[in-house]
Amino acid sequence: MTSPSHRVEFLGVPVDLLTLDQTVALAVGAMRDRKDITHVALNVAKFVKMRTDPDLRRDVITADIVGLDGMGILVALRLFGAHPPERVAGVDVMFGLMETCAQQGLRPFILGARREALDRALAVSKQRWPRLEVAGTRDGYFTAEEEDSVIREIRDSGADCLFVAMPTPRKERFLQKHRQELNVPFVMGVGGSVDVLAGVVSRAPVWMQRAGLEWLHRLLQEPRKMAWRYVSTNSAFAWILITGFVDQLRGHPAIRVTAS
Repeated sequence: MTSPSHRVEFLGVPVDLLTLDQTVALAVGAMRDRKDITHVALNVAKFVKMRTDPDLRRDVITADIVGLDGMGILVALRLFGAHPPERVAGVDVMFGLMETCAQQGLRPFILGARREALDRALAVSKQRWPRLEVAGTRDGYFTAEEEDSVIREIRDSGADCLFVAMPTPRKERFLQKHRQELNVPFVMGVGGSVDVLAGVVSRAPVWMQRAGLEWLHRLLQEPRKMAWRYVSTNSAFAWILITGFVDQLRGHPAIRVTAS
Protein backbone atom coordinates (compact mmCIF):
# COMPACT_ATOMS: atom_id res chain seq x y z
CA MET A 1 0.00 0.00 0.00
CA THR A 2 1.25 3.47 -0.85
CA SER A 3 1.03 6.38 1.55
CA PRO A 4 0.29 9.63 -0.28
CA SER A 5 1.69 12.86 1.11
CA HIS A 6 -0.54 15.10 3.18
CA ARG A 7 -2.35 12.24 4.87
CA VAL A 8 -3.95 12.90 8.23
CA GLU A 9 -5.98 10.76 10.57
CA PHE A 10 -9.26 12.42 11.50
CA LEU A 11 -11.09 10.84 14.44
CA GLY A 12 -9.41 7.56 13.58
CA VAL A 13 -10.09 7.73 9.83
CA PRO A 14 -7.35 8.42 7.25
CA VAL A 15 -7.97 11.31 4.85
CA ASP A 16 -5.65 12.54 2.11
CA LEU A 17 -5.56 16.34 1.84
CA LEU A 18 -4.94 16.45 -1.89
CA THR A 19 -6.12 18.68 -4.71
CA LEU A 20 -7.95 17.29 -7.71
CA ASP A 21 -4.83 17.75 -9.86
CA GLN A 22 -2.68 15.90 -7.33
CA THR A 23 -5.17 13.04 -7.16
CA VAL A 24 -5.30 12.69 -10.94
CA ALA A 25 -1.49 12.83 -11.12
CA LEU A 26 -1.16 10.00 -8.58
CA ALA A 27 -3.65 7.91 -10.55
CA VAL A 28 -1.91 8.51 -13.88
CA GLY A 29 1.46 7.72 -12.32
CA ALA A 30 0.07 4.41 -11.10
CA MET A 31 -1.21 3.58 -14.58
CA ARG A 32 2.10 4.44 -16.21
CA ASP A 33 4.13 2.46 -13.67
CA ARG A 34 1.57 -0.40 -13.50
CA LYS A 35 1.52 0.09 -9.73
CA ASP A 36 -1.64 -0.81 -7.82
CA ILE A 37 -3.50 2.09 -6.20
CA THR A 38 -7.03 1.93 -4.83
CA HIS A 39 -8.99 5.15 -4.32
CA VAL A 40 -11.92 5.52 -1.89
CA ALA A 41 -14.13 8.62 -1.85
CA LEU A 42 -15.01 9.56 1.72
CA ASN A 43 -18.26 11.37 2.53
CA VAL A 44 -20.33 11.83 5.68
CA ALA A 45 -22.53 8.79 5.05
CA LYS A 46 -19.52 6.51 4.65
CA PHE A 47 -17.74 8.08 7.63
CA VAL A 48 -20.76 7.32 9.81
CA LYS A 49 -21.44 3.85 8.41
CA MET A 50 -17.88 2.63 8.90
CA ARG A 51 -18.35 3.14 12.65
CA THR A 52 -20.71 0.14 12.74
CA ASP A 53 -19.49 -1.78 9.67
CA PRO A 54 -16.04 -3.27 10.34
CA ASP A 55 -15.69 -4.53 6.77
CA LEU A 56 -16.33 -1.07 5.35
CA ARG A 57 -13.92 0.43 7.87
CA ARG A 58 -11.22 -1.99 6.75
CA ASP A 59 -11.89 -1.11 3.11
CA VAL A 60 -11.47 2.60 3.81
CA ILE A 61 -8.42 2.51 6.08
CA THR A 62 -6.53 0.16 3.75
CA ALA A 63 -7.13 2.28 0.63
CA ASP A 64 -4.12 3.96 -0.91
CA ILE A 65 -5.98 7.25 -1.44
CA VAL A 66 -8.89 8.31 0.75
CA GLY A 67 -10.34 11.25 -1.13
CA LEU A 68 -12.14 14.16 0.51
CA ASP A 69 -15.45 13.70 -1.31
CA GLY A 70 -17.93 15.15 1.19
CA MET A 71 -18.30 18.84 1.99
CA GLY A 72 -19.28 17.88 5.54
CA ILE A 73 -15.91 16.18 6.03
CA LEU A 74 -14.07 19.20 4.65
CA VAL A 75 -15.89 21.59 6.99
CA ALA A 76 -15.29 19.31 9.98
CA LEU A 77 -11.57 19.08 9.21
CA ARG A 78 -11.33 22.86 9.13
CA LEU A 79 -13.26 23.16 12.40
CA PHE A 80 -10.67 20.91 14.02
CA GLY A 81 -7.76 22.93 12.63
CA ALA A 82 -6.74 21.03 9.50
CA HIS A 83 -6.22 22.79 6.18
CA PRO A 84 -7.59 20.69 3.30
CA PRO A 85 -6.93 22.52 0.02
CA GLU A 86 -10.29 21.69 -1.53
CA ARG A 87 -13.06 19.16 -1.76
CA VAL A 88 -12.24 16.48 -4.34
CA ALA A 89 -15.51 14.90 -5.43
CA GLY A 90 -15.27 11.38 -6.80
CA VAL A 91 -17.20 12.39 -9.91
CA ASP A 92 -14.59 15.09 -10.64
CA VAL A 93 -11.77 12.57 -10.24
CA MET A 94 -13.51 10.22 -12.67
CA PHE A 95 -14.13 12.94 -15.25
CA GLY A 96 -10.59 14.26 -14.89
CA LEU A 97 -9.19 10.80 -15.45
CA MET A 98 -11.45 10.16 -18.44
CA GLU A 99 -10.10 13.34 -20.04
CA THR A 100 -6.50 12.39 -19.22
CA CYS A 101 -7.01 8.87 -20.55
CA ALA A 102 -8.24 10.35 -23.83
CA GLN A 103 -5.21 12.64 -24.03
CA GLN A 104 -2.61 10.02 -23.12
CA GLY A 105 -3.99 6.88 -24.74
CA LEU A 106 -4.93 5.18 -21.48
CA ARG A 107 -7.96 2.87 -21.39
CA PRO A 108 -10.59 2.80 -18.63
CA PHE A 109 -13.03 -0.01 -17.82
CA ILE A 110 -16.42 0.93 -16.35
CA LEU A 111 -18.24 -1.56 -14.15
CA GLY A 112 -21.69 -0.86 -12.75
CA ALA A 113 -24.90 1.12 -13.26
CA ARG A 114 -27.81 -0.04 -15.41
CA ARG A 115 -27.09 -1.06 -18.98
CA GLU A 116 -29.11 1.79 -20.48
CA ALA A 117 -27.34 4.37 -18.32
CA LEU A 118 -23.98 2.83 -19.13
CA ASP A 119 -24.67 2.93 -22.87
CA ARG A 120 -25.76 6.54 -22.63
CA ALA A 121 -22.65 7.43 -20.60
CA LEU A 122 -20.46 5.85 -23.29
CA ALA A 123 -22.17 7.88 -26.00
CA VAL A 124 -21.69 11.09 -24.01
CA SER A 125 -18.05 10.16 -23.36
CA LYS A 126 -17.38 9.77 -27.07
CA GLN A 127 -18.82 13.24 -27.70
CA ARG A 128 -16.98 14.82 -24.79
CA TRP A 129 -13.63 13.04 -25.25
CA PRO A 130 -13.50 11.87 -28.92
CA ARG A 131 -10.09 10.22 -28.55
CA LEU A 132 -11.13 8.11 -25.58
CA GLU A 133 -10.76 4.36 -26.02
CA VAL A 134 -12.69 2.35 -23.45
CA ALA A 135 -11.22 -1.03 -22.51
CA GLY A 136 -14.65 -2.43 -21.69
CA THR A 137 -17.90 -2.03 -19.81
CA ARG A 138 -20.18 -4.24 -17.74
CA ASP A 139 -23.38 -3.28 -15.99
CA GLY A 140 -23.62 -3.82 -12.26
CA TYR A 141 -26.51 -6.28 -12.32
CA PHE A 142 -24.66 -9.56 -12.14
CA THR A 143 -25.08 -12.45 -9.73
CA ALA A 144 -22.52 -13.95 -7.37
CA GLU A 145 -22.23 -16.88 -9.78
CA GLU A 146 -21.28 -14.46 -12.57
CA GLU A 147 -18.52 -12.71 -10.62
CA ASP A 148 -15.74 -14.94 -11.94
CA SER A 149 -16.64 -14.14 -15.54
CA VAL A 150 -16.78 -10.42 -14.72
CA ILE A 151 -13.31 -10.60 -13.17
CA ARG A 152 -11.95 -12.41 -16.24
CA GLU A 153 -13.48 -9.80 -18.53
CA ILE A 154 -11.84 -6.96 -16.63
CA ARG A 155 -8.49 -8.74 -16.33
CA ASP A 156 -8.39 -9.72 -20.00
CA SER A 157 -9.30 -6.20 -21.15
CA GLY A 158 -5.86 -4.82 -20.28
CA ALA A 159 -7.51 -1.76 -18.73
CA ASP A 160 -5.35 0.93 -17.15
CA CYS A 161 -8.02 2.00 -14.67
CA LEU A 162 -11.33 0.70 -13.36
CA PHE A 163 -14.34 2.77 -12.29
CA VAL A 164 -16.79 0.79 -10.14
CA ALA A 165 -20.22 2.42 -10.28
CA MET A 166 -22.00 0.47 -7.57
CA PRO A 167 -23.44 1.61 -4.21
CA THR A 168 -21.68 1.42 -0.85
CA PRO A 169 -20.83 -1.08 0.53
CA ARG A 170 -21.21 -3.34 -2.52
CA LYS A 171 -18.41 -1.70 -4.48
CA GLU A 172 -16.07 -1.80 -1.49
CA ARG A 173 -16.89 -5.49 -0.90
CA PHE A 174 -16.27 -6.28 -4.56
CA LEU A 175 -12.91 -4.52 -4.63
CA GLN A 176 -11.76 -5.96 -1.31
CA LYS A 177 -12.58 -9.45 -2.51
CA HIS A 178 -11.17 -9.24 -6.03
CA ARG A 179 -8.57 -6.43 -6.07
CA GLN A 180 -5.60 -8.73 -6.51
CA GLU A 181 -7.22 -10.60 -9.41
CA LEU A 182 -8.12 -7.59 -11.54
CA ASN A 183 -4.68 -6.70 -12.96
CA VAL A 184 -5.71 -3.03 -13.19
CA PRO A 185 -3.32 -0.43 -11.76
CA PHE A 186 -5.77 2.26 -10.61
CA VAL A 187 -9.17 1.35 -9.20
CA MET A 188 -11.82 3.57 -7.65
CA GLY A 189 -15.47 3.38 -6.67
CA VAL A 190 -17.52 6.08 -8.37
CA GLY A 191 -21.03 5.42 -7.03
CA GLY A 192 -23.58 7.29 -9.14
CA SER A 193 -21.06 9.12 -11.34
CA VAL A 194 -22.03 7.09 -14.41
CA ASP A 195 -25.63 8.28 -13.99
CA VAL A 196 -24.33 11.86 -13.81
CA LEU A 197 -22.26 11.38 -16.99
CA ALA A 198 -25.26 9.81 -18.72
CA GLY A 199 -27.50 12.70 -17.70
CA VAL A 200 -29.84 10.43 -15.76
CA VAL A 201 -29.04 12.45 -12.62
CA SER A 202 -28.19 16.13 -12.88
CA ARG A 203 -25.40 17.62 -10.86
CA ALA A 204 -25.84 20.77 -8.83
CA PRO A 205 -24.84 24.07 -10.46
CA VAL A 206 -21.24 25.07 -9.84
CA TRP A 207 -22.24 27.82 -7.41
CA MET A 208 -24.09 25.27 -5.26
CA GLN A 209 -21.09 22.93 -5.33
CA ARG A 210 -18.78 25.73 -4.20
CA ALA A 211 -21.22 26.80 -1.48
CA GLY A 212 -21.45 23.26 -0.14
CA LEU A 213 -25.09 22.93 -1.15
CA GLU A 214 -24.84 19.95 -3.48
CA TRP A 215 -26.71 17.92 -0.87
CA LEU A 216 -29.68 20.31 -1.19
CA HIS A 217 -29.79 19.82 -4.95
CA ARG A 218 -29.80 16.06 -4.43
CA LEU A 219 -32.53 16.36 -1.81
CA LEU A 220 -34.73 18.38 -4.15
CA GLN A 221 -34.24 15.78 -6.88
CA GLU A 222 -35.00 12.75 -4.71
CA PRO A 223 -36.74 13.96 -1.52
CA ARG A 224 -38.22 10.63 -0.46
CA LYS A 225 -34.98 8.77 -0.94
CA MET A 226 -32.61 11.34 0.52
CA ALA A 227 -34.50 13.06 3.37
CA TRP A 228 -34.19 10.32 5.98
CA ARG A 229 -30.65 9.49 4.85
CA TYR A 230 -29.51 13.06 5.41
CA VAL A 231 -31.34 13.40 8.74
CA SER A 232 -29.98 10.14 10.16
CA THR A 233 -26.39 10.41 8.90
CA ASN A 234 -25.99 14.13 9.62
CA SER A 235 -27.30 13.80 13.17
CA ALA A 236 -24.96 10.86 13.78
CA PHE A 237 -22.06 12.84 12.28
CA ALA A 238 -22.84 15.83 14.47
CA TRP A 239 -22.70 13.62 17.56
CA ILE A 240 -19.36 12.16 16.44
CA LEU A 241 -17.99 15.72 16.10
CA ILE A 242 -19.29 16.73 19.52
CA THR A 243 -17.63 13.76 21.19
CA GLY A 244 -14.50 14.54 19.18
CA PHE A 245 -14.41 18.10 20.54
CA VAL A 246 -14.87 16.81 24.09
CA ASP A 247 -12.07 14.27 23.65
CA GLN A 248 -9.81 16.98 22.23
CA LEU A 249 -10.42 19.15 25.30
CA ARG A 250 -9.32 16.15 27.36
CA GLY A 251 -6.03 15.99 25.51
CA HIS A 252 -6.85 13.55 22.70
CA PRO A 253 -6.33 15.39 19.39
CA ALA A 254 -8.91 14.70 16.71
CA ILE A 255 -6.35 15.13 13.93
CA ARG A 256 -3.02 13.38 13.69
CA VAL A 257 -0.58 13.81 10.81
CA THR A 258 0.45 10.39 9.53
CA ALA A 259 2.43 11.37 6.42
CA SER A 260 4.06 14.48 5.03
